[in-house]
Amino acid sequence: MAKKNGILMQYFHWYTPNDGSLWKQVEQQAKRLADLGVTALWLPPAYKGEAGANSVGYDIYDLYDLGEFNQKGTVRTKYGTREEYQAAIEEAHKHGINIYADIVLNHKAGADETEHIQCQRVGWDDRNHEHGEPVWIDAWTKFDFPGRNGKYSTFKWNQQHFDGVDWAHNLQEKAVFLILGHGSQWERLSDTEKGNYDYLMFADLDFSNDEVRNELKTWGEWYINNLGVDGFRLDAIKHITFDFFKDWLTHLRKKTGKELFTVGEYWNPNDVNVLLNYLKRSGDAMHLFDAPLHHNLYYASKGSPAYDMRKIFDNSLVKIRPDRSVTLVDNHDTQPLQALEAPVENWFKPLAYAIILLREQGYPCIFYPDIYGVSYRDKGRDGNFYDIYLPAVNGIEELMLARKNYAYGVQRDYIDHWDTIGWTREGVEDMPNSGCAVIMSNSGEGYKWMEVGKQFAGKIFVDFTGNRSGKIEINSDGWGEFWCNGGSVSVWIAEQ
Repeated sequence: MAKKNGILMQYFHWYTPNDGSLWKQVEQQAKRLADLGVTALWLPPAYKGEAGANSVGYDIYDLYDLGEFNQKGTVRTKYGTREEYQAAIEEAHKHGINIYADIVLNHKAGADETEHIQCQRVGWDDRNHEHGEPVWIDAWTKFDFPGRNGKYSTFKWNQQHFDGVDWAHNLQEKAVFLILGHGSQWERLSDTEKGNYDYLMFADLDFSNDEVRNELKTWGEWYINNLGVDGFRLDAIKHITFDFFKDWLTHLRKKTGKELFTVGEYWNPNDVNVLLNYLKRSGDAMHLFDAPLHHNLYYASKGSPAYDMRKIFDNSLVKIRPDRSVTLVDNHDTQPLQALEAPVENWFKPLAYAIILLREQGYPCIFYPDIYGVSYRDKGRDGNFYDIYLPAVNGIEELMLARKNYAYGVQRDYIDHWDTIGWTREGVEDMPNSGCAVIMSNSGEGYKWMEVGKQFAGKIFVDFTGNRSGKIEINSDGWGEFWCNGGSVSVWIAEQ
């Protein structure tokens, strides 16, 4: 029997309102999303951050506080309370939707006290370059979690559990400081950006410390067993020694008996070999986001009609390791005004979503603003404030339903023209009416002769997206001439 096509959805963005309503919204929207074909939700970090109710979730303070304790000036997180989080997970499960929790283990922020420690300044752009003499600083490295008072875990963090910080409180100096005295070196990584990109921000965890590894395993078991999550999205894995997550996931899968689907964020859009190397060195312990494909979609959206659509999959993970690729159009880091800003232009997004949703290869991840539309205001890199509006993607629900109902079976590619490309899916017997022909153009109106299979001989095909009003009859050999509008996509299916 054919396996139903899955869709992962990132159910948040960087500017999600801090009114504590997101978990309730997940609960309310679960049925609708399941009806559209969503089979898994990537939810934002659920634990308390340094910024309290204003924290997006990546400034991790207490991994055990999921909106339950009065810490950092609030009980709830930006997204709600622990009870609301659990209710959202349970409702999603009722509708066949898995929950993947955003896991941020690289660093901690918002320590309760400072410790006087000896450090070595290193370069911002070359972490292997030491400059000046060792210096004693007051570093925010002591985490006692007085608001939680030992509930769930009595483990307390101190300078022995970190290898770097970026703030000397006594000197009022911001710099990258390597902590001396317990190893006095960065971890060995698979990425050599900035010489060694172990240090990213805040108080950086030392994964060579057995206490750190064991506590994170204990916490992982607690999180899975108490919340019932089905898998993970792992943050900032390029900054963590490559063998840690292999060990951590192996341990958790064995202890919980769950498959624990996992996708890691290793953001390198320029060299797919770096991603392939990580997969190899981590023993294929997880999937990875296809950052190179995202940037191909971004450049295609910026360069039309000059962009050669035959190159849309060049250097992409989905082309080389489709079994380990999670494809995406945008996310919270690439959206306007964010750290990795590279948003796909609105006109091209229907084409981009057709590319990730309607092909056999890859596991597609859709982005919250592209379903709901969002607006926000923030400061740009030039210091000026900008009002941003991201509209819902035109036709995205039809594309999701096309994946759910029609995009099955043998795939034939016609990616052979600089502006008009397409592919077909033959369909499968146990998915009635399945099969489709997809065609798109980043320039003018386009057409292609494509084969959908002899089982469709004499059938009439119509455009499921509604972008084209005509009808196409399939010839006796299973071929048809399929059309699309300029700068548009059409998904042709057998008329019901």
